[in-house]
Amino acid sequence: MNMILLLKLFPNYCARCFLSCRSLTMLLCTWVCLWVSGCQTESVEKEQQASQEATRQASSGAPADGIRPEFEDIWPEQKLDFVYRNGRDANELAILETLGGGTAILDYDRDGRLDLFYTGGGTFENKTTRGYPSTLLRHTGQLKFEDRTAQAGMGLAAFYSNGCSAGDYDNDGFQDLIVTGYGGSILWRNMGDGTFEETSIDAGLRNCFWGSSAGWGDLNGDGLLDLYLTQYSDWSFQNHPECHLTPGVPDVCSPHSFKGVRDLLFYNRGDGTFYDASDEAGLVPEGKGLGVILADLDNDSDLDVYVCNDAVENFLYLNDGQGKLEEVGIINGAAVDDRATPNGSMGVDIMDYNQDGLSDLWVANYEKEAFALYRNDGDAQFLHVSNDTGVTSIGTLFVGFGTVCADFDLDGDEDVFVVNGHVAYYSLNSPFRQKPLYLENHEGRFTQIEFDESSYLGQAHTGRGLAAADFNDDGNLDLAVSNFSDPPAILKNTTRTEGNWISVRLIGIRSNRDGVGARLVLHTSSGDQMRQVKGGSSYLSSGDLRVHWGIPKGVTVNGVTVYWPSGVQQEIKSLQINAMNSLLEPVSMSADPSPEGS
Repeated sequence: MNMILLLKLFPNYCARCFLSCRSLTMLLCTWVCLWVSGCQTESVEKEQQASQEATRQASSGAPADGIRPEFEDIWPEQKLDFVYRNGRDANELAILETLGGGTAILDYDRDGRLDLFYTGGGTFENKTTRGYPSTLLRHTGQLKFEDRTAQAGMGLAAFYSNGCSAGDYDNDGFQDLIVTGYGGSILWRNMGDGTFEETSIDAGLRNCFWGSSAGWGDLNGDGLLDLYLTQYSDWSFQNHPECHLTPGVPDVCSPHSFKGVRDLLFYNRGDGTFYDASDEAGLVPEGKGLGVILADLDNDSDLDVYVCNDAVENFLYLNDGQGKLEEVGIINGAAVDDRATPNGSMGVDIMDYNQDGLSDLWVANYEKEAFALYRNDGDAQFLHVSNDTGVTSIGTLFVGFGTVCADFDLDGDEDVFVVNGHVAYYSLNSPFRQKPLYLENHEGRFTQIEFDESSYLGQAHTGRGLAAADFNDDGNLDLAVSNFSDPPAILKNTTRTEGNWISVRLIGIRSNRDGVGARLVLHTSSGDQMRQVKGGSSYLSSGDLRVHWGIPKGVTVNGVTVYWPSGVQQEIKSLQINAMNSLLEPVSMSADPSPEGS
């Protein structure tokens, strides 16, 4: 019997069982799987009971611990004239219009304040595309931002832009930027004097068709950041069909109208240039990539890659430690949903939602699909648990894009934030503008928190990019949002928290300077909390690389263990509470006695 057919007939645990059958005959394997899991009866009944319980718990819309999250949009205070433009007014109804733009958070001038970058988008003229400039916003203090695009030399708009990602690829202490989009990419090298130099051609990174999200990370273990670049589809003006998603009403086409384009992987030579290692690393063809995250998913001290694909199976690449990637998404349970169906996957992040020390995968999906929480059961074996954890209680009307998993309320666990917005202009199923989602984690179950319509979170938007950072260093994580055709948002976290917090900035010596790929375990009196320094994540965006923990009231901290990408294990016994701690990678296995606080 065909393996995919078995997956569709027998979801979730049964699908995992069937996929593991290698040596038995299929008939014997089928009998064993059905006997062990009882998957056609018991599993379905349990899922229905869990869904009913999740709906009951979510109906109140109140946080279980009594700490209500609150966010205030301070973008109007900036008096900045910037909007991501997607070219809708040209009336082309191109699928390129649907992706939107992203945002990157970085301290580009090393003044201790986190700055912002937004991609600009583009439009259509005479059956060609044209780009709009992106914008660089310098944080001058007190949550005030000023446009420094011209002064930084970043006015170039070579193509229709979508995504951006910050990373120190030359290990000089100043973060650089990659900007992706339709028709190329721009690599902005940070010169360290407040300006950037465009180096994509010299660096060997211009040759891409349609780049969406990008993720920096050292995949081959040489201490240098490499670049994973997702590519979307084969749309062009020569492949631009007319579509009617609503009968009789022209609209943008669905992704099913196009073929996927293979992702690209560039390895860093260490001399300012990169080479295309897509074949060398083992990337599979096509995919329709939208979101990507680079993280250690099997706790073996090297970076793995997870790619969100649109309406086809997601990719899970496990790294052999030398930069050879094996795609195991189907076998390891992270490619499809619990009905063995590929989803329209956009935003992605990781979290340890059940605090077992393993990184779980969170994916924001399309309407009529459940947002996906894949529980990591060890060795990067994943199980779709959205129904069991209350995630499905949010319904299926949302079209999710940028997403962040973090402890926004300092209660010791990671919650979820998602920005949403439709891609079809005239959908019959759900509105074009959509509200953001806040999912509160309480002991491994998620509840949707409702917000008053006077709040940004209670209003509908055209959400796409999303990134998190503590802009004002008060311990509460803030958010930067990229909408299209609407102004961006800077969401100041005004939650009345009761706990404490710790922030850690890693400085790599043997590892890459950003510390991407490091795994950190905070030891507390109530148990361990695990975090990672990730490459990529969210959607078209990249957030602050500092690691953040919330410490519940009454809980004490007993130190942190850092597992560096180089293999060095660092033990820190004392950390400064309610402060940012800088940790320098030791050159040997000996532990540093104390961090540098700021």
